[in-house]
Amino acid sequence: MKVLSTGKLRTAIKARLKENYPALTFQFFSSMEEAEPYLSEAEVLLTYGEDLNEAHIQKASQLKWIMVLSAGLERMPLQAIKEKGILLTNARGIHRIPMAEYTLSVMLQVARGTKQVLSNESSKVWKKKTPIREITGSTIGIIGTGAIGSEIARVAKAFRIKTLGVNRSGHIVEHFDEIYKNDDLLSMLPKCDYVISVLPSTSETVDYFKKEQFSAMKQSGVFINIGRGDTVKEQDLIDALNENKMAHAVLDVFKKEPLDSSHPFWEMENVTVTPHHSAISDNYQPRAIEIFEHNLVHYQNKTNEFENVIDPDRGY
Repeated sequence: MKVLSTGKLRTAIKARLKENYPALTFQFFSSMEEAEPYLSEAEVLLTYGEDLNEAHIQKASQLKWIMVLSAGLERMPLQAIKEKGILLTNARGIHRIPMAEYTLSVMLQVARGTKQVLSNESSKVWKKKTPIREITGSTIGIIGTGAIGSEIARVAKAFRIKTLGVNRSGHIVEHFDEIYKNDDLLSMLPKCDYVISVLPSTSETVDYFKKEQFSAMKQSGVFINIGRGDTVKEQDLIDALNENKMAHAVLDVFKKEPLDSSHPFWEMENVTVTPHHSAISDNYQPRAIEIFEHNLVHYQNKTNEFENVIDPDRGY
């Protein structure tokens, strides 16, 4: 069985895979462009998903399984994958620890005025009276109560934070004090000091956050987006911030990335921009490969007890 990888895997990981599975033939490349001549022979494909298109799927005549080494699938040729009956799994869940740490860290940064403090430091300005708040005892609303959202809620409990969550059906999720259905979002938003979006990119979530949602937030509220950029109608967010409908926005994801240097977000004092790095961690690849190896054992044994199987029709 031939396993082809187009992700830039660490040398130690490549060596370990070859050692642990000597009966398999691994081919490691740094890009799909390099790997393309060998696609027709691959039964299993390891990819980050961004470099795979429908033409590649058609060329990969032996392909039975695609393991995406990330959670995002918005660029995947899902219809072609479905038509060929290819098993699709991803690395959902591996981001929960770094993304929870990111979220609590930016909450603290905003509450303690870190952006202004760093600006003062750069300008050699000694100013003790920068407005500072505490996050302890506040209320957060997390839109998306999966692995990442529930980990944020769990960690937030260390600060005695009240945790509200939103999911499709309103089903109970551990670590949340209250759960709301999607249809009840507007009744939850006014209760939140911090609104955190962990939404994926699907046809149902495009422009999920727009004027109506931002207007429902507290004037002192903070919006944090670590999900996907197209879930936010950016001009409506800019308008809400300029009209003081909310206090601050922390944005790690955008409709177009990299964020253009001329974009208003860069210049807005009440916006914190980070370069889509909330999920980055030195443990990223080891965790993703751990899921791959779990699934590989079941694939070889034909036991079908796979983790993170993706429904191509739903995109998750």
